[in-house]
Amino acid sequence: MRAVQLFRGDCIDALNFVPDESVSLIITSPPYADQRKETYGGTAHDDYVEWFLPRAAQFKRILKPTGTFILNIKENVRDGVRHTYVLQLILALVDQGWLWSEEFIWHKAFCYPGKWPRRFRDAWERLLQFNLTRHYDIYKEATLRPAINVPKRRQTGIGIADKRETSRTGSNMGWNENNFVGKRYAEPTNVLYLAPNTVNRGHPATFPPALPEWFIRAFTQEGDMVLDPFAGSGTALFAAKKMNRRAIGCEINNSYADRIEARIKSSPNLLL
Repeated sequence: MRAVQLFRGDCIDALNFVPDESVSLIITSPPYADQRKETYGGTAHDDYVEWFLPRAAQFKRILKPTGTFILNIKENVRDGVRHTYVLQLILALVDQGWLWSEEFIWHKAFCYPGKWPRRFRDAWERLLQFNLTRHYDIYKEATLRPAINVPKRRQTGIGIADKRETSRTGSNMGWNENNFVGKRYAEPTNVLYLAPNTVNRGHPATFPPALPEWFIRAFTQEGDMVLDPFAGSGTALFAAKKMNRRAIGCEINNSYADRIEARIKSSPNLLL
């Protein structure tokens, strides 16, 4: 089997060839509502949930029970205000049986330097995590980063009440110095600081390879299957291959599909 396999066409049909419960991670950024009309036709805000849900049903079928679905999406501004279609989509996905497990923020270290009279620079996007069970596969050790050691002298101003193992409210958010002092590595937060720079060209909405790579590390192991049902320029697919995972992509735009396939053919080592 190819390490990277591409299906042409709408994912709602193309994914019929993918077996049930065979994918460990779905990570994707679909066309946003009323966006990319020239390349993808565009879906109206008020029709977006109805358009997305049948595709999400396919995702639910092929995702392993312990797998994870990461959705990169954000409301755009219409008539001066944010639309609510993403919030409506979240609620609809929950009604469909998905568990909304987490929300990550991609903070763009170098955001677009635009200027708007009544709006600040847009420097972040959300990545929504959905699962089918609360006991999903997660590999935190693969995402650890060097810890900043907290020296003893920095703790002198911390009161005894703040050093408790759990908070007074029972939220388990208390400050325990043993979680910090002498630790070599720390878990990352749910805010990812990544510049939007990308080497992929010829597509209007690419994300940096480091973005899918982070989620591939966190939710898969070598040999697992990764799916991007809206493959675009193929960033997530080739990130998965680079990390010794298998990858499936769907792309409805023939021009972008041609570029992905050309890249596959130019790299013989993409064949396992």
